[in-house]
Amino acid sequence: MSDGSGMAPARLATRLAFFAAGFAMACCAPLFPFFKEAVGADKAQFGLLLLCLGLGSLLAMPVTGLLAARRGARPLILWGGFGLVAMLPLLALATTPLALGGVLFVFGASLGTIDVAMNLHASEVEVLERRPLMSNFHAFWSIGGLCGAGLMTLLLSMSAPVALCALAGAAIALLAMCLARPRFLSVMGKEPEPFALPRGVVLLLAALTAITFLVEGAVLDWGALLIIDLDIASAERAGIGYILFSIAMLIARLTGDRLVSQIGPLATLAGGGLLTMLGIAVILAAPVPSAALVGFVLIGLGAANLVPVLFSAAGRQRIMPPGIAIAAVTTTGYAGILLGPAIIGFVAGVTSLTTAFWMLVLLMSVVPLCAGRAVGKRS
Repeated sequence: MSDGSGMAPARLATRLAFFAAGFAMACCAPLFPFFKEAVGADKAQFGLLLLCLGLGSLLAMPVTGLLAARRGARPLILWGGFGLVAMLPLLALATTPLALGGVLFVFGASLGTIDVAMNLHASEVEVLERRPLMSNFHAFWSIGGLCGAGLMTLLLSMSAPVALCALAGAAIALLAMCLARPRFLSVMGKEPEPFALPRGVVLLLAALTAITFLVEGAVLDWGALLIIDLDIASAERAGIGYILFSIAMLIARLTGDRLVSQIGPLATLAGGGLLTMLGIAVILAAPVPSAALVGFVLIGLGAANLVPVLFSAAGRQRIMPPGIAIAAVTTTGYAGILLGPAIIGFVAGVTSLTTAFWMLVLLMSVVPLCAGRAVGKRS
């Protein structure tokens, strides 16, 4: 097995890309309530604006796959990363729903581009080093998320202008991308396997992945607004929920491989789903704010290792070629995280944000109920 000593720059570049993407995305979490207020949108309208972000990402993902097949991952990581840097300050400057929707669309397209490309680059580094590294790379997304939400919450608590907060976040993401730029592998992509719609157990794995990502997206996009609605914290400190969620998820991801090896994928999937359900219920029903915040910790611990287990199951099944199955599960999963929060906005507009989150508890129950079939069948 290679010691990977010659791959250290590429490993660093990949970690920096994951960090920059997670950081830029998480910077938005505490700022979303201020973006909503700046354009005068109600909850249903803001859900529609978030749909622009999701559509931008979903449209960019397949295009990125095609371009990466010809040009490699490196230029697409740079396009996506620097696109995030450019759009983040513009989000804070938008004063109309149309302007905010347009910037969110480009921000989403940049996010979708770097997301696909950096995972491709991570796979190339894994192949060259001949050892698993993906969990470590994804942990840096969580580290970026923690740092981004933490920085924004700190600056907002100091009464810093929203535009200055966004500019500070963009500057740090820019530094990470500049440090990574000369260290990426210059590898031309191979022709990708044709995409196929999921079927059989792969369809179930895709659905469970979408549900998990939907919950994660809800915490990111609506967690701060939920905290404000429930009077758990002020608007300036509403990012604390995402910070706690990110810390818990990072710890769980760093220890996830050991957990799965000890208790198995079935127990990890079922237990993680139940813990996530409990976390949402605690937020909604806790009698005191401090207890409610524990719910964000439980969601992070519960949801962190669900997707890795589902991806592994997709690679083991035999009803579809593993590469095609993983691609289908990934695309469907990201549809959940990107489009789901917009749906929550519509539900919240018709009922309430609290009701929308109770519906997430019901939806997440599908994960433990279907865990046996998801990881217990190979065809």
